[in-house]
Amino acid sequence: MNRIVRSLASFIVVVTSPLVHPQAIDVAAIEKAIAQTMEQKQLVGLSVGVMHQGRVILAKGYGVTSLETRQPVTPETMFSAGSITKQFTCALALQLADRGELSMANPVSKYFPGASRGREITLMDLGNHVSGYRDYYPLDFAAGEMVKPRATALIIDDHVKGVDFTPGTQWSYSNTGFLMLGEIVGRLEGMPFERVLERRVFGPLGMKHTAYEVAPDHVGAATGYRSFMLGASSRVVAEGNGWLGAAGGIWSTPTDLLTWSLALTEGKLLSVSSQQALTTPRRLANGRSTAYACGLGIGDRDGMLAWVHTGGTSGFSARSVILPGLKSSVVLMTNVENVQPALFDLYASIVGTLLPPRPEPPKITGSLALSVAASLMEQMQAGTPDRARFAEAFNTFLTPERVQAAAVSLGRLGEPKSIEVTSADERGGLEHTVILFKFDSANAEADMYRSPDGLVHQFLVSKK
Repeated sequence: MNRIVRSLASFIVVVTSPLVHPQAIDVAAIEKAIAQTMEQKQLVGLSVGVMHQGRVILAKGYGVTSLETRQPVTPETMFSAGSITKQFTCALALQLADRGELSMANPVSKYFPGASRGREITLMDLGNHVSGYRDYYPLDFAAGEMVKPRATALIIDDHVKGVDFTPGTQWSYSNTGFLMLGEIVGRLEGMPFERVLERRVFGPLGMKHTAYEVAPDHVGAATGYRSFMLGASSRVVAEGNGWLGAAGGIWSTPTDLLTWSLALTEGKLLSVSSQQALTTPRRLANGRSTAYACGLGIGDRDGMLAWVHTGGTSGFSARSVILPGLKSSVVLMTNVENVQPALFDLYASIVGTLLPPRPEPPKITGSLALSVAASLMEQMQAGTPDRARFAEAFNTFLTPERVQAAAVSLGRLGEPKSIEVTSADERGGLEHTVILFKFDSANAEADMYRSPDGLVHQFLVSKK
């Protein structure tokens, strides 16, 4: 279940954005991307759910649930959600906090007296992956003891005898902490964790095709597969009971997970303070953000706030992303393990269709930016800029001394081997373009601003 570590690399900056007006989504383009992924990656089965602005626009199954039965995947087919379970576990703990039955600041020692450094480590440290307790499932396959049933309490006990680092100083993904949170939730609720999920979440939200730690032959559940070393897909042996638990034991459908994501987005599950705790990235003792909150990776997708998590268990891969500012979400679930790169590419393609378009640069009279930049570079190298092309402010800034200095420094670069526009946007009502010049001896980058009438307000060159 360590796949989340790789997925979080694509989410670094947190930026909130307002809800935009409804936009038409090209569902046909989404389905085309899905079909290409199924063919190119040779997935056995795939289920996709897409919600945009609170409305499900796609809920469909592709491929088969089993290579033996060839039964087609439907929107009701259940897949292992893996570590997507973690946000549920954190939410249940935070609900208890809302009812005054625990505090996420409580020390672990209150519930696990024998755990190393339990007086220093809090429940929130467990949910933030900063406790230091070693992960019991760091690899991408289950084998040996992991395919045999084992009591969750014993798994926990085996992995809390010592810590790998001073709590709160590092971020290290640890399923162990979530087994601990699940045990605490069950104890305080006076029932198994599975019952708590059903009573507090699955039932109230109407998640009729969601269950916990189902058997491999469960009716309506997909069969898991792996492709070993690029070979043909073969059936896998699932983890034994007790190993996934509150860290990764939920089975669900994209449709049900969309229901969950909307309830989470609309704040129906938690108080304002608990919602913030669930979705605010943890900072380490040195001030660095982990880009991870409580059971959720927190980041940015093209300027939009995103809550993300992946899931990976024996024979299954999943990915979920929520764009709370848009009330939009994408869920991908497949019955093939270790295919997160393929799911990431598909997810990125789908999310790209949901995002509001960025403001277009203003339309400029005259030549294209690339042509203008090439001409200005040549003129500046020669020391003979055409001042009629410049706005008044740039003409004033561009003194004869600066023109002479530019001719010397730019002239020694010679003729550029290539020129390309690397970005274009709007600022202050102007077209802003960045142009990359590649020379034999060096590369240079020009920042150019133009007004709609074609006048150049800035053309400044720096090393690249």
